Amino acid sequence: MTDRPLAHLRVLDFGHYLAGPLVGMMLADLGAEVIRIDPPGGPRWRDPAFDMLSRGKRSLVLDLKTDAGKQTALDLAARSDVVIENFRPGVMDRLGLGPEALRAVNPALISLSLPGFASTDPELASVAAWEAVIAARTGQFTDMGLNRQLMGINPSFTPLGLASAYGAAFGALSVLFALGARGRNGGEHIEVPLASALFEGLAYNSEQIESYPTRYQCPRETELNRRRAAGLPLNLSYAELDAFLDPFYRTYRCADGRGFYVVACSIVTHPHRVLHVLGLDELAATLPDFDAWQDQTDWPDEWALRNYPVGDRDRGRITRAMQAAFLTRPSWEWEALFGDGKAPATAQRSSREWLTDPHALASGLVQTVEDPRHGQMRQMGKLAWLEDDAGALDCPTAPEVDELRPDLARLLTEAPRTASAPTGNSGWLDGLKVVDLTNVIAGPTIGATLARFGADVTSVQPVSPSVDPWNAVVFGLQAHRGKESVLLNLASAEGRAALERLIAEADVVTMNGTDQQRDTMGLSPERLEELNPGAILVQLDAWGGPRRGPKSDHLGYDDLAQAATGVMVRFGGGPATPEEHAHFGTIDALTGYTACVALGAALERKRVTGKGGVARSALAACGAMIQAQFMYDFDGRPPFDEPAGREARGWGPFYHCYRAADGWMFFAAPIDRGAALARVPELADLSRVPEDDLAPSLAERFARESIAYWSERLPDGSVTVVPLGSLAVNREASLQVESTGDIDLTEATYRAIRHDQHPMGRWVDLVAPNAVRPASAAITLPSAAPKPGTHTRTVLARTGFSEAEIDAMIAKGLAGERWSPNYLPE
Repeated sequence: MTDRPLAHLRVLDFGHYLAGPLVGMMLADLGAEVIRIDPPGGPRWRDPAFDMLSRGKRSLVLDLKTDAGKQTALDLAARSDVVIENFRPGVMDRLGLGPEALRAVNPALISLSLPGFASTDPELASVAAWEAVIAARTGQFTDMGLNRQLMGINPSFTPLGLASAYGAAFGALSVLFALGARGRNGGEHIEVPLASALFEGLAYNSEQIESYPTRYQCPRETELNRRRAAGLPLNLSYAELDAFLDPFYRTYRCADGRGFYVVACSIVTHPHRVLHVLGLDELAATLPDFDAWQDQTDWPDEWALRNYPVGDRDRGRITRAMQAAFLTRPSWEWEALFGDGKAPATAQRSSREWLTDPHALASGLVQTVEDPRHGQMRQMGKLAWLEDDAGALDCPTAPEVDELRPDLARLLTEAPRTASAPTGNSGWLDGLKVVDLTNVIAGPTIGATLARFGADVTSVQPVSPSVDPWNAVVFGLQAHRGKESVLLNLASAEGRAALERLIAEADVVTMNGTDQQRDTMGLSPERLEELNPGAILVQLDAWGGPRRGPKSDHLGYDDLAQAATGVMVRFGGGPATPEEHAHFGTIDALTGYTACVALGAALERKRVTGKGGVARSALAACGAMIQAQFMYDFDGRPPFDEPAGREARGWGPFYHCYRAADGWMFFAAPIDRGAALARVPELADLSRVPEDDLAPSLAERFARESIAYWSERLPDGSVTVVPLGSLAVNREASLQVESTGDIDLTEATYRAIRHDQHPMGRWVDLVAPNAVRPASAAITLPSAAPKPGTHTRTVLARTGFSEAEIDAMIAKGLAGERWSPNYLPE
């Protein structure tokens, strides 16, 4: 074994297109030996993006339809730790390489399947699950973002590969966690349906709360609800949206004309910092500023500067003052000033600009590879890494086809992998103790994900909340499920001592913050080593990378990563009209999952070497990940001309949203193309129409019949038609009620749960944790997110504090039992 975290592992990568190769790339980036299995003639997806996804792998051409090819694959599987595939359900079984056949030659094997839809779903399992088909059926193109809804633009096609990105992250973390449990559970087969992963990754956009207080609705939501209730048209122009944007959550124009995105509505001190950087302290002094954790009936004014959103009375004047201030300097000056002032904001960039951004290159968030096919190639950097892994700075290239062939005979002489007899079907992380120091969405997603696999997670937050109720509680309903909650004053010596007792007993500590924030909290690698030599710190931030860069200590959130990496410019259609993708959580949730991948690698290294360390991921890395199929550049690269903007309906006529007689549908025939039309009498004459002219004619024909009609007539092999779903419709159709005690997480592709006995006193509908489906390991349905401080006494007693000491700590404000009388302030 070398000193790379996963250098002791061998992975067979049968993946094609995006999701499977992404898993293999992440494991290779962490040091695993990854062997890409190619069909005769080489990979079917011949694209520079596939070369990027193949970096660090070796290649072997096998004809799996022959006995010799199948036997070689089985012989390699017997000598490997992991097998990855993302074929349609049943394909690997037909090839003689299904889970049972693999387990017969290697009981220790972890096999991962990434189908488009769940293999157990009677309606969707057999659908040809192209990326956009999954997105269309799940709801990625429907009601996507408040801007689009107010403009009445629905659907909105986007080429972002969210399903593959979420699915790959879930796949990689589950493989690593299952490897760590092999000693107890033996080998394992895992299914991660990409549509389930997409539904779960967008969970924060489909959460529904009974009698949701209006105080948490932003101006765009209020206007949307007003228009719907009054039967008014949804027809705002992009310019008209400006009046409904919160001043601390929007794009401004700088002196150089570049857009500059501000997101300062989460932490209670951030609006003040923004106004201070802009030279608007006098304005700040005139704004209401009081405890936002009170019920609204007790507020001394109509809104508080510590609470999102800004009230109607002051929204316009704050916006105008900020607009005027931004016009006094160019964007690059503001970026430095905001970074130094610890105020979260960033300049808007295109994807191509991100690939040449000085910070991205310096930090390793973008890496430069000397590629034998493309020359000097810039591509997205590592998505998950360990801080002390020197190999995280390596920039390997893609393999030549059949690169492994000279070494094949030697590999096949190795002894097959063996496994001890399993002792049970426990959760992969049973007994793992986690101290969770995170807030908002991305960081808390780590602990919530670990909890479903059996980890014991204790959330530690301050006695006086640093985050407003919208961010802490509304998002926390999803992000803090399955955890204990303790409140400590970490600015005090006593609070720090209590935290250090928790850390001394923990296996893992999670935090979201920069290196400066980490060290200030007393969690530097050196201090962590003193407190608990074997502990692993999982650190997530906005701009961190394998190396330091000029923005490494700048603050940031999901939307800022979207702005900086090109997502907003892409989704909005250009630099003049940037828009956030979805409303929240697009990158946040994904970064929580990739941080779990980094943790899985750290746990695997610790299992082998006993060494702890710092496991990392970053929002900006995941901003690139959801654009993976475009996130590269080199001299001679074809234009960045993929579909973008609010009018996009697809990628050519054979991969496109069309309106049928009874609603919108997605038609996908990217391989069959004209031949698919020729097989249908009503469409056969269109098979001879040039593709550049075809979409209008197809739209007219499809409008004549129902979605069901075309779904029955067209699907054949790689061709499919699916109705455009929505997150809300899928949630309602898949809803199960928690109090019945009969929650199924395994059959349907989509699953949501109504927590009808929630401690906040309202029911809440949340996406179920069913993206990861092991064949044998246990999955825990996480308990409801507790009211902050619920477990303070229990946790302190468990760490050795007496009842009298706990009483004294609470009386002095060194510990706390609640933030407000109500779970959700009204």
